Amino acid sequence: MQQDSILIVDDSEVNRAILVKIFEGSYRMLEAADGEEAINILRKAGSDIAAVLLDLIMPVMDGYQTLDAMRQAGWLDRIPVLIITSDKSTEASIKTFDMGALDVITKPFEPHIVQRRTQNLIELNQHKLYLEDLVEKQRRKIQKANDAVVSSLASIIEARNVETGEHVQRIKSYLRIILEQICREFAIVDFPREDIELIVRAAALHDIGKIAIPDAILCKPARLTKEEFDVMKTHTTKGCEMVRSLSNVVDDSYLGYAYEICRHHHERWDGKGYPDGLKGEKIPLYLQAAGIVDCFDALTNDRVYKKAIEPEIALKMIIDGECGTFNPRLLNTLDHVRDRMIEKAEDFAINPKEINVD
Repeated sequence: MQQDSILIVDDSEVNRAILVKIFEGSYRMLEAADGEEAINILRKAGSDIAAVLLDLIMPVMDGYQTLDAMRQAGWLDRIPVLIITSDKSTEASIKTFDMGALDVITKPFEPHIVQRRTQNLIELNQHKLYLEDLVEKQRRKIQKANDAVVSSLASIIEARNVETGEHVQRIKSYLRIILEQICREFAIVDFPREDIELIVRAAALHDIGKIAIPDAILCKPARLTKEEFDVMKTHTTKGCEMVRSLSNVVDDSYLGYAYEICRHHHERWDGKGYPDGLKGEKIPLYLQAAGIVDCFDALTNDRVYKKAIEPEIALKMIIDGECGTFNPRLLNTLDHVRDRMIEKAEDFAINPKEINVD
C-alpha cells in the first residue's frame, strides 16, 4: 500500500493554502472544509492517505466528531492525525489525544515545525505498519506450518481407525457452529471470540492419542469389554502428552487449546467423564462444546456395533439427557443451532469429501 496523500481539514481557506504550500511537491494534497467532506474523502481514498491535518473548530462536523468517526471506521489504526487548532487549552489537547490524535500544534504555526512533525508522524506510522504486516505474514506462515503438522497427524489417526472417516472435519465444523453461538448467547465466556478458529483447528488433534491404542482394541468389530474400554480411555492422557511434545513446532496458544481438548473432551458435566472426573464449571465451555459435538458425531455415523442415527433424533437424544449429562445452558445453545447442525450433518452425508470447513 502506497500512502502518498495528505488530507487537510480546515474551514479556513487561507490555512489550507498555507498547509498545501508546505507539502506540495512531496505529497498529493487533498482538502476538506469540514469533517463531513473529510469523511467522504477518506471513504474514497483512505488507503492512499499518509496523514490527516485536522482543525477542531469547524461547521457541519467539527474536529472531535471527525476523530470519533475515524475511530469508529477503524482509520485511526492506519492513518495518523495531527491536530492544528487555535484552541490552546490543555483540556482540548488531552481530549484529542484520548480520542486518538497523535500530535497537536496550535495556531499560529511555524510552517517548518508543521512540516517536520508531520513527516515524523508519517515515517513512524509507516514503520509501524511495516512491522504489523511483517508480524501478520509470520503469523500466517506459522499457522500454515501448524495446520500441516495437524493435518498429517489427523490423517494418520483416520488411516488407523477406519470408522472415523471424515470425523475430524465434521468435529471442526460442528464445533465452530456451537462456539459462535456461545459467543452470541453468553455474556462471559472463558475464551475470546477471536480464538474460535484457533480452538477449531486445535480440535483436529482431539483423538491423536488413539495412535497409541493397540489395533485389536481400536479396530475391534464389536463393543469393547470394560478392560478394553479402560485402555481406550487412555487415548486422552496419551494424546495430551503427544501434543506437549509438539512444543517446538506448534505455537503456544494453539498448543494450549490442543492439550486441553485432547485431555478433557470426554469430561462430563456430572463429573462422570474421564480422565480427571472434572465436574460442572471446572470444565471450560469450549471443552464442554467439544464433548457435545464428539457425542453428536458418534451418534450420526455408522460404527461396527451400531448404525447411524438421524441427526434430528441424535440431537433430541443429547438434549433429553439420553447420552449422558451435559451443561443445561449449553444444551439450550445446542437447541438454538439445531437446524444448522442438522443441515451440516446432511451435507457431510451427501458430499463428505467436498466440504471445506476451514
